[in-house]
Amino acid sequence: MSSTDNRAAKVSFDNRQNWDLDAWPKMYRKLKKLQMMIFMSPPEIELNMMTFTVASMVAGCSHCQAHGAYGLDKFGLPMEKIQALWSFETSNLFANREKVALRLAIAGGASPNAVGPQHHAELREHFNDAEARTLISVIALSGFMNRYNDTVATVTDAESRDWANTHLSGLGWNIDKHVGAEHEQRKGHPLGSRPLALFGVKALLAFNRFKVGK
Repeated sequence: MSSTDNRAAKVSFDNRQNWDLDAWPKMYRKLKKLQMMIFMSPPEIELNMMTFTVASMVAGCSHCQAHGAYGLDKFGLPMEKIQALWSFETSNLFANREKVALRLAIAGGASPNAVGPQHHAELREHFNDAEARTLISVIALSGFMNRYNDTVATVTDAESRDWANTHLSGLGWNIDKHVGAEHEQRKGHPLGSRPLALFGVKALLAFNRFKVGK
């Protein structure tokens, strides 16, 4: 082993909390407003969050996968459907329009980007222009979150980590580099314990309309 390899073997992550998003409060407040605006926009919160989670799978960010999937659980999506995101193409739990959005997430979350004219044609068949813009924005936002959190190697909060270990590990999910010292660790899931309260009455009504429509 070379001296360079020896040095690399001894180096470890340290004090990552200093680079975490909430260590830059002004930017993080604006980012959360942008997130809320995008996720609350049509087509619906549930599909937007599923799109975020699948795009994060493609990017390989286990931190964002855990937050996306656990967020869906907090909003009341059945566990069977959350777990089926890892194989949505062959699942009968997803409507055709949902599969169109998730295919776009796979292509849009890939590097290099793999979106082609067939994805646009499917989008136009199932979504209006405003809804398509939202889904594209979700994928773009996931790209920022995936890159940031994987570059920092953000230490996932214990709540989300434990939930993902319980419900996602059988699907191939693992925490990867998003573990660390307690002082580096996120305090909790971004949605907190009451996600519908965080998003407000408007989000609650929109989410319920979607579930009734199913």
